[in-house]
Amino acid sequence: MMKNGLHLFSLIIITISSASMVVSSSGEQLSSKQCEDLGFTGLALCSDCNTLYEYVKDKELMSDCLKCCTEDSDDSVSKITYSGAILEVCMRKLVFYPEIVGFIEEEKSKFPAVKVQYVFNSPPKLIMLDDEGQHKETIRIDNWKREHLLQFLRRKVKPNSATS
Repeated sequence: MMKNGLHLFSLIIITISSASMVVSSSGEQLSSKQCEDLGFTGLALCSDCNTLYEYVKDKELMSDCLKCCTEDSDDSVSKITYSGAILEVCMRKLVFYPEIVGFIEEEKSKFPAVKVQYVFNSPPKLIMLDDEGQHKETIRIDNWKREHLLQFLRRKVKPNSATS
């Protein structure tokens, strides 16, 4: 429970510090890149925006959140799947992420549709891909445990998505 509270607090801090950087007209959805620039990453449900607003009371921030969220519905997030993923990380920073190293060395072979890409100074993240191999979602995984990464990939990456 404390971890979720810290995650929400971190989201609030990141979002507040970057909320003024992107301005768009009301009612439109922002691209994944624009949302990431605002600090909204992952598969946030629109109901999460309401929770954020309860703590921050910032209507502009709420508006940006609503442009980056996934509509709530019966099990809507669990139904989203991807054809593949890129695990992007800086090779020099791997020493700080033993859970990611463990996944790459011992588990990655179980996921042929997941590629590892080393990018200088990149924090660990999953770039989720659609059927055409296009970037659909970016999810930061800095603090994920290996078992959470495994569980997420089993649920979200289609098993027959291997691209040889």
